[in-house]
Amino acid sequence: MFVPKKTFFLAFALIGFTGLWLAATGQSNTVDEFVPGPKPGLQAPDFTLQTLDGQAITLSQLVGNPILVNMWASWCMPCKYEMPAVQHVYEDYQDQGFIVLAVNLTKKDMLSSVETFVEEYQLSFPILLDQDGLVEEAYQLQGLPTSFFIDRDGIIQSVVIGGPMSKETLRVYVGKLMDGQEN
Repeated sequence: MFVPKKTFFLAFALIGFTGLWLAATGQSNTVDEFVPGPKPGLQAPDFTLQTLDGQAITLSQLVGNPILVNMWASWCMPCKYEMPAVQHVYEDYQDQGFIVLAVNLTKKDMLSSVETFVEEYQLSFPILLDQDGLVEEAYQLQGLPTSFFIDRDGIIQSVVIGGPMSKETLRVYVGKLMDGQEN
């Protein structure tokens, strides 16, 4: 069946305008509603991991502090650019109770590379080793780096997939956590 160009164009334009109207009036679904896994407004999935020096850290035991859980790997180029900014912002806020948990995807990385990375970037926050990929699975990781900004009640306030984030961007997210504001 032949459809005249004018009819096709009108139908296409109507679909486009409907989409714009729904977006402008807030009546459309957001992307977050379709993203699986932990997202803003939900309790952060708990985990216990070993640090590079063998200490066990459990996320739920840190409730009461604003926390950045940053998922990374030593071979990830955006991670290499982002980590110095994370370190800098950590130094700015650590005296106020801010905690960074850098979860290395050790199942997909090499321990020697992780150690070299930490030394090279002089990271002073805990480096957690996800050796079995259980945290990666629980958080349904979609890309690296991925950062989960968790408030003092253990609720995820923001998720940033990909990077690298600048110091300024990190300061905005962390500042809101420190002030108790939702993002």
